[in-house]
Amino acid sequence: MESKSGRFPFPFQPYTIQESFMEALYTALDKRKIGIFESPTGTGKSLSLICGALTWLRDYEEEKKQEAARLLEGPVEEKNSNNQLSEPDWVSEFVQKKAERDMVNKLKDEELKRKKREERLEMIRHNAQLRYDMKRKANEDDEAVKLLQLSKEGVESESHDPEEEGLIVAEYESDDEATPKSRLCDDDDEELEEDHVTKIYYCSRTHSQLAQFVHEVQKSPYGAAVRLVNLGSRQNLCINPEVTRLGNVQMMNDRCLEMQKNKHEKREKAPDLEQKRRRGEAKVTCAFSGFESLMAMRDEVLVKVRDVEQLLQHGREKHTCPYYSTRMAIPAAQVVVLPYQSLLHASTRKASGIKLKDQIVIIDEAHNLTDTISAIHSTEISGAQLCRAHSQLSQYCERYRSRLKAKNLMYIKQILFVLEGLVRALGGKVGQNPNTQSCQTGSELLTINDFLFKAQVDNINLFKVQKYFEKSMISRKLCGFVEKYEGSGVNTHSSSKNKENRRIEGLGRFLQTLQNKPTDVLEQQVAVEDKPIMASPMMLVESFLFALTNANKDGRVVIQRQAFLAQSSVKFLLLNAAVHFAQIVQECRAVIIAGGTMQPVADFKEQLLFSAGVTEDRILEFSCGHVIPPENILPIILCAGPSGQQLEFTFQTRDTPQMMEETGRVLSNLCNIVPGGVVCFFPSYEYEKRILGHWESTGVLQRLQSKKKIFQEPKKASQVEQVLSDYSKCIQRCINAGSGQTGALLFSVVGGKMSEGINFSDDLGRCIVMVGMPYPNIKSPELQEKMAYLDKHMPHVSGKSPGKALVEGLCMKAVNQSIGRAIRHRGDYACIVLCDHRYARSGTLQKLPQWIRSSTHTHTTFGPAFASVRRFFLEKRQRLDSV
Repeated sequence: MESKSGRFPFPFQPYTIQESFMEALYTALDKRKIGIFESPTGTGKSLSLICGALTWLRDYEEEKKQEAARLLEGPVEEKNSNNQLSEPDWVSEFVQKKAERDMVNKLKDEELKRKKREERLEMIRHNAQLRYDMKRKANEDDEAVKLLQLSKEGVESESHDPEEEGLIVAEYESDDEATPKSRLCDDDDEELEEDHVTKIYYCSRTHSQLAQFVHEVQKSPYGAAVRLVNLGSRQNLCINPEVTRLGNVQMMNDRCLEMQKNKHEKREKAPDLEQKRRRGEAKVTCAFSGFESLMAMRDEVLVKVRDVEQLLQHGREKHTCPYYSTRMAIPAAQVVVLPYQSLLHASTRKASGIKLKDQIVIIDEAHNLTDTISAIHSTEISGAQLCRAHSQLSQYCERYRSRLKAKNLMYIKQILFVLEGLVRALGGKVGQNPNTQSCQTGSELLTINDFLFKAQVDNINLFKVQKYFEKSMISRKLCGFVEKYEGSGVNTHSSSKNKENRRIEGLGRFLQTLQNKPTDVLEQQVAVEDKPIMASPMMLVESFLFALTNANKDGRVVIQRQAFLAQSSVKFLLLNAAVHFAQIVQECRAVIIAGGTMQPVADFKEQLLFSAGVTEDRILEFSCGHVIPPENILPIILCAGPSGQQLEFTFQTRDTPQMMEETGRVLSNLCNIVPGGVVCFFPSYEYEKRILGHWESTGVLQRLQSKKKIFQEPKKASQVEQVLSDYSKCIQRCINAGSGQTGALLFSVVGGKMSEGINFSDDLGRCIVMVGMPYPNIKSPELQEKMAYLDKHMPHVSGKSPGKALVEGLCMKAVNQSIGRAIRHRGDYACIVLCDHRYARSGTLQKLPQWIRSSTHTHTTFGPAFASVRRFFLEKRQRLDSV
């Protein structure tokens, strides 16, 4: 398959660089490559990804249909006799004929499913009313239930309280043998849906970026025909008020799953048992997850491209759950849009029903991919959460001891033993209130093996414990145990008391009935003081123990001891992101890693791709310039200020009055000649606070205010939109007024809320000023461990330490993201001022994006730099006046 120029459907005449982008993308998908695509923000990267990838998918599906038609044309025997060069013996002939026959049967089955699916979706597109058979076979219903994860119990019928049956873990036979599907496992590949079709998984960092991508798909030539599914968390897609009011993600997940379980139990309960049901509150089920309505909405999701807000609206109109219906639509989808976490974390992929075998993955906004993978697989748990998990599990064990099989008891005791060890490593003891247990403050960083030895749990096989967690689902059972006794023995005398506190009080009362110990009310005390409240802290424990199964060299454990045990914590840090990325690059047909700036690519390839087993010949690199003409950008490296003071913002010099005053003079001069908006980035919040305080006391802020109204990046993310709106209105008002203030000045921080995903297009960002170089804190134990890991395991290039290269790379990635906020479209223009002579170093300069690097001018004195900026904006104004 070869892509030809002009074959890509596009909503308008594409730029040359967009055509080149799509050609390279098509090749990468066709040749099963790992593609690194760098395309500056504002060059239509999203649209190029959509049209290039969907054109390849269209061609691929057409070729598969033609190949299937050829295979289905003639009888197997005839083809076999024509294709054989020599007569095989009867055994090989039988095997070959059977294999061919199986292939033809599979193709027929796939073709039948495809036609049925297309006919069904076409009917929906034409608003035909579909009627589903209400009397499905019991086994089909059970399979659908599995798909929705409505039940994972399967406990034998006993003469006990039927409401408690679901809380008891099923018999755990062996660590080595496959567990019977009817008991613990729902990994049944023979799902109700058809097999996964070849699809594109597109993921990005934030929901707003995903929504922007979906809107681009809607506007593209493929918008009306593509089957796109938009995945989100329950927090984004749930429409049940009983769940959404909880707010906390973990609590929402727990409540939703509990409702699904209750529904399944209600359906399975025999009529004669219903009347024997114990008095008490009826178990709450979800009114939005009826199977027939979910199946109908699944198809409606596939026939029209919708973003999350549109899915929510549609779900409310249909009184049907968008969260589950989108997951049911995954197998038949052509494009699945999802956040990073859902793709990059193996257990989350599995829970979502995502299968990567021979699929396409596109990871957008991937400039921090290595750090993102490390963050996703790092985990932290507090002393309060450890104590609560131990208390819950020990009471669970006590309550059901007589009904738990030997294997279950053994593993529960092992988990309790591990929890005691983790608390001991923090300097505390279980069975006592963590809020009153004092600890010797300090931090400690250990290898995984050393930590396990320190906690005295090195004799426990965590791999077997992890398998037990997965198969028995003890965390979920424990959650149900807590839920069951919420309000047991509690008088509802206080209607204002929130439900979570009532739940904990109820459990506390129940625990008191089991044994009269001072620690029985531990649950109540801990839950109130430790935020956020979690119904099952054991899920965090499970995540932490899973992290400890990483190879010793690939991670570290940080022990942070605070004044009291409750606030102390243990944190796992992943050092080698490649170990978790390897499965993705091995399983997928092709992986596209795209971003506005991917520099430095060499470090990225070394740390993430080569370490994951990718060979150089499988990597395809593509980098393009910007769509703007070179004269529309003026990047300047400024080495000195107006008074001749060298600009060097090291930790030793940046706090001096001379450096802060010189920076103020630079900014004052720029504000005098730059029209519209100026965005000034500082390396940290701490330095921003320090320098602004100095400027206020010396009158610099007043001088700046005379030319530009001053705005500052807010501390709360919820306030960002309002600040940007006020900033934008002020600039427009100043431009229209034509006197006094000429615009606005926005103070921001590199890596903060304004440095990524915010567009300072046109007058909002005529000048970007970068104060200093935003190097990460070199004294951070986490960074030092990462540097040491790279120095030990990665090759030294040109004598440079990989650890040092990491620090420089993190700095320049942050710079590139911030300065990329200014140029957003072909007609835009801006000046970029990098204030620090260290930017002029050849190694640093090479880490700037190519489209900026090629136009960058270095000025050792301020005069010529100031003159070039004045000339740049004068020419732009003259050109606009002539137009």
